Amino acid sequence: MGENICRRLEGRHALVTGANSGIGRAIAIRLAQEGASVAINYVTHPEAADAVVKEIVDTGAKAIAVQADVSNEQQVDAMIEQVVKELGGLDIMVNNAGFETQHSFLEMPADAWRKVLDVDLTGAFLCAQRAARVMVNSGTGGAIVNITSVHQVIPWGGFAHYCASKAGLDMLTKTAALELADQKVRVNAVAPGAIKTPINQNVWSNPETLNDLLRKIPTERMGETDEVAKAVAFLSSDEASYITGAVLFVDGGMTLYPEFRHGG
Repeated sequence: MGENICRRLEGRHALVTGANSGIGRAIAIRLAQEGASVAINYVTHPEAADAVVKEIVDTGAKAIAVQADVSNEQQVDAMIEQVVKELGGLDIMVNNAGFETQHSFLEMPADAWRKVLDVDLTGAFLCAQRAARVMVNSGTGGAIVNITSVHQVIPWGGFAHYCASKAGLDMLTKTAALELADQKVRVNAVAPGAIKTPINQNVWSNPETLNDLLRKIPTERMGETDEVAKAVAFLSSDEASYITGAVLFVDGGMTLYPEFRHGG
């Protein structure tokens, strides 16, 4: 028997950044399944974004594709304007777009540091700020969900820039939530752990690397993209109307210090 999906987002308008693949794609599809019209943001691979749009439209829901580099202020402004015009409003903003490269701390070029911070932190700030302005001006408020990571709290060698960006996004989430609470805008975050996507296929397709990863996860499996999407849909809905400034970890317990499960 298939899942009985409730239409708790009926009439809402959502924008999901980085939504042409992986977790972002799953989020966009889930929001549409629950009744929202959805804008699919992408930077490259327009054919992938068009495929997501088609998948959503074929179910009878409304979706559009919008190209924008979230680290570019002018492109973000144009994207928000297009979404409001074509969808009829903006009630849900999901900051999923992300970028990472691997460099040791001692050898990391400043340009590599800046690129990751520009996309993962500044991009989320720009999109959240512009979306919040629309939500506040509408008088009805809305929901912003930032996609952070377990690495906002777990250090990761070779990825200092990525960890710093996600830790920063955690505090951005809380501060924005504090400032916007009395204006009917809720701001929360979802922090995924090891989620099975094409980008990390080199890990889960190799038995040795997969087993090493699973030792770090108490539930002893990787997560699926739809499990993240369900958390985002919940935080976007009225069922989470009294939740703001929260971070929901979707990580199979990775942040629970699994090495200590059998004692210290």
